[in-house]
Amino acid sequence: MSHEPRIQELFDDLKKIGLKPFPLPIGVKNGVREDRPLVLDRFDGYPDPTETKADSHVIGIKKALEFPNVTLKTNTMATKLVTTSEGRRVERVEVISDNKKAHFEAQTIILACGAVCSSVLLLRSKNGQHPDGLANSSGMVGRNYMCHNNSLMIAVSKKPNNTKFGKTFAINDFYFTGDEHFPYPLGHIQMLAKSDAAMFKSEVPRIVPEFALEKVASHALDFWLTSEDLPNPENRVRVLSDGRIQLNYTPNNLVGHDLLKEKLKQALNRIASNVSILPKHIYLAKKIPLAGTAHQCGTLRFGKDPKTSVLDVNCKTHDVDNLYVVDSSFFPSSSAVNPALTIMANALRIGDHLKEIFQTNEFKREIV
Repeated sequence: MSHEPRIQELFDDLKKIGLKPFPLPIGVKNGVREDRPLVLDRFDGYPDPTETKADSHVIGIKKALEFPNVTLKTNTMATKLVTTSEGRRVERVEVISDNKKAHFEAQTIILACGAVCSSVLLLRSKNGQHPDGLANSSGMVGRNYMCHNNSLMIAVSKKPNNTKFGKTFAINDFYFTGDEHFPYPLGHIQMLAKSDAAMFKSEVPRIVPEFALEKVASHALDFWLTSEDLPNPENRVRVLSDGRIQLNYTPNNLVGHDLLKEKLKQALNRIASNVSILPKHIYLAKKIPLAGTAHQCGTLRFGKDPKTSVLDVNCKTHDVDNLYVVDSSFFPSSSAVNPALTIMANALRIGDHLKEIFQTNEFKREIV
């Protein structure tokens, strides 16, 4: 997507000081429909009734439902995976559907509930053959939860920013290395959708007047910073005895994340001194808290060793022969970018793998 004027100006200024900003791939339809640009001023975390955004409904589910052998069950929650007596295969999936108990059976079961809920379902499915949770002979189910070090940083510019959609470029100059004092990867910087007064209201004292928030928002340049969240077995998802889900998490790699924020401030200050765009002292920053699980990954890491991983390299559980997990759970590390594209790429890879298996099995049945 092309940059709006204020964002293009910022893009050019960052290039002038030696950085390498690049256009950010954005999953939205471009062009014009009904005499308006196909751009959302609210993007992340918002439903899109216009179907402009390349979300799972538009790109995946809607297209899948065109096939006669695909059924989407709404108001349905999987509650337990039940194995055969020897524990090597899942024979049925128990669910609550429209407040009634039911179950489904299939030759192959694929979980894609997200890093938290896929591990929760396995933990809730423990039985005599899997006393610590399904597919948990390694003790790794639910462990190594990662969600990135994410921060929102807002620089208040002297110039107004009338941008409708500012999330059009990113900076990876610090992705692989920091500086002589911290020679490790720092992470990813990108622009963010435009902030407004309502977003600031819950973060400031009540005595701050509305017009002041509107003034700040109208001059704000919004950045999103992501640093790697390192795998730690003690960062984990548990299911308590009363059925509640508990997430234990201690942040790590904060030195690198703080340095990434400082690198961005330094870059903006250089622009300020060169072209008098940004005052050096006005920055607002907020680290995304524990409840911000949008980048969740890990908990069912894949690997070749069944003692240290839950899934094999094709995302099949080591302990159960017909159970696959194809979501963010398989990640052994989190990188420093949104995990969505990696999830999609891996899902396509596993889809090809399963297709090959199914075709081979069908061929064998025909020979017999």
